Amino acid sequence: MENVKVIIWGLGAMGGGMADMLLKKKGVDIVGVVGRGDKIGKSMYDFIETPRGDRPDVIIGSPEIVIKEKCADVVLTCTDSFAKTAFDRLKFCLDKKINVVSSAEEMAYPQAQNPKIAAQLDEIAKANGVSIIGTGINPGLIMDLLVITMTGCCESVDTILARRVNSLSPFGPAVMEEQGIGISEEEFKTKHLSGHVGFPESIRMIGDAIGWNIDKITQSMDPIVTDVDRKSKYGFTKAGHVAGVAMKGLGYVNGVPKIEMDHPQQIEPEKVGVQTGDYVIIKGVPNIHMVNTPEVPGGIGTIAMCVNMIPNIINARPGLHTMITLPVPRAIMGDMRTLISEEAKIVK
Repeated sequence: MENVKVIIWGLGAMGGGMADMLLKKKGVDIVGVVGRGDKIGKSMYDFIETPRGDRPDVIIGSPEIVIKEKCADVVLTCTDSFAKTAFDRLKFCLDKKINVVSSAEEMAYPQAQNPKIAAQLDEIAKANGVSIIGTGINPGLIMDLLVITMTGCCESVDTILARRVNSLSPFGPAVMEEQGIGISEEEFKTKHLSGHVGFPESIRMIGDAIGWNIDKITQSMDPIVTDVDRKSKYGFTKAGHVAGVAMKGLGYVNGVPKIEMDHPQQIEPEKVGVQTGDYVIIKGVPNIHMVNTPEVPGGIGTIAMCVNMIPNIINARPGLHTMITLPVPRAIMGDMRTLISEEAKIVK
């Protein structure tokens, strides 16, 4: 069998990391990279950590040049957070009869806020005989799939708390701006900030997985104001200004809050004695209190989730998938080709 062929759309921190990870794996080739601006026409190796060595060069191009019908087994798209803004790119790939793994947060469970887009993508994928999924560290694993997995050992579930306390320090300028790093508390009140994207997706994924009908979702975002100066690679805030955001989400069943999301994130949390970590707390029979500390790093976590889902999406039946409709992800330590089903080799 030929190597699994992968195209990467977007060679920023996430896409570049996926390229580096793929180059360490057996049985897989990067056959194209889609970029924009001054990256067009340059080598992929100019923007990643892995040296080219004796590998064939990969020249960054436009989607029309790089993505031809059935030229790859999967496209990893790393360009958006929102389903609406990602839609045209996703449709373009599906119409070329290529499977897609998207890192867009809302694509982890687009049924939650964008049911029409979810239905369209499902229809387009089926019409072209390919599959699509959105995933990442969160949403995609820590605050949803991991929670769902832990309910598997419960006879009954009363309430769920998913908590992720993480550091923003490794992230770039765009994230610093989205989280309001360095602005005043007054400016925070008037400025529209993205904060964490994905609570509705995680909450509805959990609810649908265990049979809870979520009738309302609420979200809140408060500033984390520092009392000491803090500096990361791409962010700086002085004492009295914003070092991060404290995000909360609630999912209600019959008017009663059943699923709670708690997600404080900030630069240099250790400066004020904050220990990062991931927590799954379930009240039920039995009670569950799962703790992982420090946190699973968001960058490598998202990169690995997208790469490790490649065999699953290639093997999947055509259509839109989520993390609860496919086998759970797992590290790929052998030849990726051995994980591709015989049926997928023939049909796709």
